[in-house]
Formats: sequence, structure tokens, C-alpha cells
Amino acid sequence: MMMMLGLSGAPFSYPLKFYKPIKAITSNSSEFSLSSPVTPRYHLNSPFVPEVDYAVASLHSEFRDIDNLVAHNTSRVLKAFQNARVGSHFFAGCTGYGHDEAGGREGLDQAFADIFGAESAIVRSHFFSGTHAITCALFAMLRPGDEVLAISFLEVCLVDLLVFQLLAVAGAPYDTLEEVIGKRDCDGIGSLKDFGIKYRELALAEDGGLDWDELTSAVTPQTRCALIQRSCGYSWRCSLSVNEIGRAIKMIKVQNPNCLVMVDNCYGEFVNAIEPPMVGADLIAGSLIKNPGGTIAPCGGYVAGKEKWVKAAAARLSAPGLGIDCGSTPGDIMRTFYQGLYLAPQMVGEAIKAVELGNRERLIAFCEAVQRSSPVSSFTKPVPGATAGYASEVIFADGTFIDGSTSELSCDGPLREPFAVFCQGGTHWTQWGLVLGEVLKSMS
Repeated sequence: MMMMLGLSGAPFSYPLKFYKPIKAITSNSSEFSLSSPVTPRYHLNSPFVPEVDYAVASLHSEFRDIDNLVAHNTSRVLKAFQNARVGSHFFAGCTGYGHDEAGGREGLDQAFADIFGAESAIVRSHFFSGTHAITCALFAMLRPGDEVLAISFLEVCLVDLLVFQLLAVAGAPYDTLEEVIGKRDCDGIGSLKDFGIKYRELALAEDGGLDWDELTSAVTPQTRCALIQRSCGYSWRCSLSVNEIGRAIKMIKVQNPNCLVMVDNCYGEFVNAIEPPMVGADLIAGSLIKNPGGTIAPCGGYVAGKEKWVKAAAARLSAPGLGIDCGSTPGDIMRTFYQGLYLAPQMVGEAIKAVELGNRERLIAFCEAVQRSSPVSSFTKPVPGATAGYASEVIFADGTFIDGSTSELSCDGPLREPFAVFCQGGTHWTQWGLVLGEVLKSMS
């Protein structure tokens, strides 16, 4: 049978031939219809080792809950794209100063702010890491003589407390922020400490959570900013939920309504159904090669929150007076920002786990097995080494298409107690399911 199919808007037609269905793929070829069930030609055996099959079967309800969260967050992103009237012309990009930009920069900022419940946002390729974006946010809020309270995850060093004070209310911040603050190796190159900004840390409770009792009196009239790190970083504990962050913000504001709250949001985007600005955070910052880039964005970062402080962070990124309406981004990059943000909820739904391995040898063996199972550079062997911004040796297994993309299948860990490896990414859980077979062999 031959028929002609005319494509709308095309000045030509394609001849398409329709044949009877092949008997091998139908249950009854003589009565075939579009609604007929199709019987697979071959039965596929599970590609997973028995241990993984058992784990998958036992996690059915958890997978369903995650799928519901993904659907909720995808709905938020879709509505934000529609509200920003995202069109293909937004993907054009620009050159030079970026003055002739076609709307993509402003549209992306608007959509991002909408998704995260913020007044404003700046999303740029010019942030080259999450640490860079967080640093711009901190310098936007702080001035010489101010005090920062860090809510982070390690024990307080008393020597540091005698020298300077910044309040981290969830213990010590991530390794790469230590030099930004001036805790380690700052060497007069422009850390917060060099600018006379005082620093304090509020240690975590014994159970690894926030020390709510200590937090009730930790903020003083001199505390300008409270820094909350949402992720556990390289600590063996649960990350903070947005509800916990909201509770902490209320306690901070009761003690000092003028105290600003900055949230390091790296690895936290789309993990919950709400984001920190929705519960009172003044600023958040993060990286596009982590969660919100959806494995597509090749670079970049963001700052979002109160408009006044977003503009101040933009001035730190560029220069005072330039504002947020400048800076060029090539079109191929701009398109990936939009596409990655749209895919991000799904990718985050596949994302972060941690395994405590107990010793150096098992940590290295785990990472070697992951590298052997990666799509890129599977023939290489990861080795521990010094890495810029980290106090301890770190080992990375990252056979990723984008360097440093933790939304892709990867893992890493510091060579220190408790020798935990942090596993991230994979665009579907089956990727890790396959890798774990190799891991189990190497660990046996």
C-alpha cells in the first residue's frame, strides 16, 4: 500500500509505504491493530547483580516518593518558563559587552527567581564555581568590622575564635570556603579576614543536627550575617532540610531582625519541594554544574534572593555601577542553561548518596571501580592528591562529559576519617545499578 503524506508548510511530499506487521512481534498478526498488545521477541534478563536487584525491589515506595517530588518540582519549573515567556530567541546569546542581548539573560534571571521564590536572581556563565558565587554573595553583604555567624558542621577551633569572629550556625563550612573566610592559607590575598570581618562558628549538636539550644542565644547585635551551609559537605550526617533552615532563620531574626541570612545552596536545589528564599533566606548561591544545570550546563553559577543583595553580588562579580544588564554569553551556552534548568528536577531525583567505607584502601578501591564503569576515561585510574581549596587529599572518580559535573555519574571523598565516599549524579538510577556490580566485585 502506498500513500502520500504532505508535511504542513513544506513544498514537497514524502512517499511512505505501510507494510503488514511482522509476525514475530505480534501476538496475532492477522488481527493486528494499534491497540493490540505487543509481545517482546526476547526476554531480557536483569543486568544487575542479585544484591542490586534485591535493593531495587525493596525501594519501590521510596522511588515512587521521589518521582512525586520530581513531578512537583518540574511543574514549578514549567510554570516559571511560561511566566517568563521563554522562546527560542532567548537562546541566541550575544557577544562583547552583551548590550544587544535578545532577552535570554533577563528571561533566565526571571525564571530562576520565580522557581526559587526570590525577588531577583543573577545566573551567569562568569561564575566559575559554587565557591565563586558564594564568595560574591558574602562580599555583597559584609563590610569591614562586621561579624559573620557560620552554621556549619565541624567542631569550633578555639584558636580561630580568639583571632576573628564570623557566625557559621551549622558548623564549619565546606573546605573550599575556608580560604575565602581566612581560616586557612589566606596569605593576604583578599579573604574576609583580610578585610577585618569577624567570624564565629556554631558547632553542631552531638547527633549531627543543628544545636537548637545554642542557636537561641548565638546571635548578637553585632552579627551582620549568618551563613548556613545546606549540604553536609564531606561530613557524615544528614543535610539540612529547607524546613530546618526556615526554623533557624526565624530564631536568628528574633534575636537580631537586621541580621542577614546567606544560604550555601550547593547540592540542595530541587531536593525539597521548596527553597530557602521561600522561608526567609536573604540570599542563596550555587553552581550550575551541580543540581540546577541538569547535566547540560557546561559552566556557571547563580545568586538569588532579595533584589538589593543580588545587585550587590552582581557588582562584586563585575564592578560597581555595571549592574546585571551586561556580560555576554554565547548562544550555545545560553540554550544549555535553559535546557539544563528544565531537566534539573529529574536529574536531582537520581542524585546523591554516601557510603562509609572505613579505611583508605576501600575508599580508593570504590573510586577505581566507579571510574572503570564510567562512559568517559574508563581506562584511567584515579589517585588521591592535593586539590585547590581542600585541606585533605581527595580522590575523584569522574568519567563525566562536563568537568566537575556532580549531576553526572561520579564520586569523590577526602582521605580522612571516616573515609566516606560521596556518590552523585547519574541521569537514571540504573546507571548506578550497573556500577554497583563492579563496586561489589572490587570490594569483596
